[in-house]
Amino acid sequence: MPQSPSQPFLLALLAATVVAALPVARAAPPAPALLQSLETALNSGKPSNLGALVEPGPGLDPARLEARFKLLRDRFPDARWTVKSGAPLRDGRPTVAIEVSGSRTEGPFRYSLQAEQLLALSANGSRLNGQELIRETTTLRSGEANLPVSVLIPDAVLTGQRYDVDVVFDEPLDGAVAAGGIAAITPEQISALETPDLELAALGGGGLFKSVQAPQQPGSQTWAVLLVHPKGIVSTTKRVRVVADKAALTP
Repeated sequence: MPQSPSQPFLLALLAATVVAALPVARAAPPAPALLQSLETALNSGKPSNLGALVEPGPGLDPARLEARFKLLRDRFPDARWTVKSGAPLRDGRPTVAIEVSGSRTEGPFRYSLQAEQLLALSANGSRLNGQELIRETTTLRSGEANLPVSVLIPDAVLTGQRYDVDVVFDEPLDGAVAAGGIAAITPEQISALETPDLELAALGGGGLFKSVQAPQQPGSQTWAVLLVHPKGIVSTTKRVRVVADKAALTP
């Protein structure tokens, strides 16, 4: 296969960082008008429109956010965002569901992007000033066919818990030889858009099945999965919350 497996992963990782660079939630939830302004700014294609809606603060650098947004739009010129109100959390905080989809043609290959985030955003008047990332998945497909896959990775696990990380092709392989690999990626790698070392191995059973262990301290784990099929490549990143309290498994 003439394309590099690292290219889809880098594009997927880039998409997963565009909105997730906001600080810890504080102040009031954003008004519906602000959410509409956020969707409009994202779809305008102008980084300055997005930067005008956020304030500097812990973990938030508007200039850096604008630069990442520009890079994503350069890679996926037709990227489209939707911003919708989500179900409230157990503590009553409202959530916001953000989805982005796009495509890119490079030589004979076409890349198809789909990313989803569930956020608890906060605002100070007309600007966003905080965020807690609740759930995040990014998938990029490339090649001759839009290979459908199922990402069977939990949103949250307990500290020290063993759990399954499974990504499977939804359609039979029909004799095709596929390969895959998985690796944990650190927040530093995500921030720097670094590609982790993924050792590919032949797949059995139509997908990648792995048992992993959560860290002993609360936080998060992010997994990078790469599936290589004769008809294309599927790259997925998934963030898993790691909590100490069983009640916190449902946010």
